[in-house]
Amino acid sequence: MTLKIDISGLPPERLRFAASPLAELTAMLHVLAAPEHHPEQTALVAEVRSGLRPELAERLREAEFLWRSSQADFLLPARPRATLAEELDDVDRIDDDTYVTAALVSTCGSTRTPFATASPLTDPAARERALSRAQARGPRQEAFAERLLTDPAAVRSRLRDTLEQCAAAFFDAVWADIVVRLATDLRLKSDLFRRQGLAAALASVSGAVALSPDADRILIDKLQDKATTAQDTGVTFIPSVFADPHLVVVHAPGWHPVVQYPVPAQAPATAFPVPLDTVTLRLEALTHPLRLRLLRTLARGPHTTGELAHAWELSLPETSRHLAVLRAAGLLTSRRRGRYVHHTLHLPTVATLGTDLLSAVLR
Repeated sequence: MTLKIDISGLPPERLRFAASPLAELTAMLHVLAAPEHHPEQTALVAEVRSGLRPELAERLREAEFLWRSSQADFLLPARPRATLAEELDDVDRIDDDTYVTAALVSTCGSTRTPFATASPLTDPAARERALSRAQARGPRQEAFAERLLTDPAAVRSRLRDTLEQCAAAFFDAVWADIVVRLATDLRLKSDLFRRQGLAAALASVSGAVALSPDADRILIDKLQDKATTAQDTGVTFIPSVFADPHLVVVHAPGWHPVVQYPVPAQAPATAFPVPLDTVTLRLEALTHPLRLRLLRTLARGPHTTGELAHAWELSLPETSRHLAVLRAAGLLTSRRRGRYVHHTLHLPTVATLGTDLLSAVLR
């Protein structure tokens, strides 16, 4: 599946590579909220968590769905600024309808945007859909969604204050340490773009990003088959120390396309050898295209059976059967939370499939 960004006729200067304090803070908050995605950051997560004041830790928990599974679009600036304050000022200029819709849109991989034709702030049906989806994600997210729909100005102000507190508590010091690394990566990208063209610059961003043969589209290997245009806006590429292994893309209609990509990192250490029978079981589980799609959805965060069925237009029994195969292969785990069962990708198993296979056949 491919996300396509139309850049036909776009001047080179509308393709921007720039660092963003807000995007990097958001990426770091994702690491804190989902450390299982980032085992190489274990020490950092422990250090930051140990120093958090209880009130700030609670604030982060109440809003974490904005960055846990997928960053809200307004947290990835189209025009990065030099300071976090300037970027938060830009966020403040977004109207309530756009802000709230971006905060509440489901990230479960549906081919339909839930609030494409109506705002949940003014349309009762859209509001009910938003609250129903939030309820399925848990009581904390449901409560946040209710507050956001009832008093968006208060929630927006509180979120900005929370992000500013994060900057003072831990992010400013981290940013000072990594800004040189980001600047070095940006110089590399700019040099490749200038000397070898866009295709070379995109290849250095990620192996999942490429230029189409006609050089009129940027192709990104992502969860959905989607198409958007950058003809009126341009495309912004933002490097991140904390993004790995994710490649985050803003592509919703009406938004300036933004790609947040990880700067190069060291490969993870090799795990203990896995028996060939186990490797075979896991590979066989992935031969069915629907099971592979389910895993790609789960890679963005925990989902219920109902959410997965809705995302891929499957029946609940069919979805359950595929999930059972994946669970038996050790590729996912399931945990009941109230009346919902949330399924989670088992990242260590999936991350080592290739090395496990190689180790098994060479032993």
